Amino acid sequence: MDPRVKEIIDKSKKVVFFGGAGVSTESNIPDFRSESGLYQAMNDYGHSPETMLSRSFFDRHTETFFDYYKKNLIYQDAKPNKAHLALAKLEKEGKLTGIVTQNIDGLHQKAGNKLVFELHGSTLRNNCMECGKFYDLDFIMDEANCENGIPKCPVCGGIIKPDVVLYEEALDDTVIRGAVDAIAEADTMIVGGTSLVVYPAAGLIHYFRGKDLILINKSSTQADKEATLVIHDSIGKVLGD
Repeated sequence: MDPRVKEIIDKSKKVVFFGGAGVSTESNIPDFRSESGLYQAMNDYGHSPETMLSRSFFDRHTETFFDYYKKNLIYQDAKPNKAHLALAKLEKEGKLTGIVTQNIDGLHQKAGNKLVFELHGSTLRNNCMECGKFYDLDFIMDEANCENGIPKCPVCGGIIKPDVVLYEEALDDTVIRGAVDAIAEADTMIVGGTSLVVYPAAGLIHYFRGKDLILINKSSTQADKEATLVIHDSIGKVLGD
C-alpha cells in the first residue's frame, strides 16, 4: 500500500471506500462507458450503451437488451484484484466500515467484503418479473433457460430481469440510506477508480464530513481540489501489497 495512504488509514477509526468502474477494469472487466465501449455498441447495435441499458429499451427490445447485456456486462471468470483484496483485509481488521460501489460484478463480496452497498445492483441476482422467484447468474446465462435469448421463469413463464439499476430507474432507497450513513459516519473516505461524473451516485461524496478525503484515479476529477491526498495511478497499485 502507498505509504501516504497507509499513514492516513492507520490514524483512522472508520474508513469508507467509494469505487467506480476503474476498480473492476483491473480485473479485466472493460468499462462500457469508455470510448471503445461506445464505438463498439454503436457499430454492433446502432445504439449507445446508455440507450440499450435503459428501462424503456429493456421493455421494448428485450431480446436485443439481453444480447448486449450478456456480451458486454457479464464476466463470469473475473477475479478480485489487489484493490478488492486490500479492502477486504481492511474490513477484516475493523478499519473499513463500508464499501459504496457503482459496480455490478460482485467482486468485492468475492474478495471477502460483507459491508457492501451496491448502488447499481448486481448481475449475480435475478428475479422473475411476474412471480418474483430468484435466479442466479448461471441460470440466466444458460441458453436452455432462454427463449430467443430472453431468460424465462420455469415456474410461471415470466421474464427474468437482472437486479441491475437501468437508466431511467431509481436507485434503491435502502441501499442509498445505508451508503449515506456509512459515508457520513466515516472519518476517512477513499474514492477510487471513478471520475465522479455518473449521478446521482457521484453526489453521495458530499455527505462526507470526516477529516481525510483520499482520491485515487488515473485521471483528475472534479473533487481533486477538496481532497487531502490525490494520487493519479492504478487503484490496485496504490492499495495493493
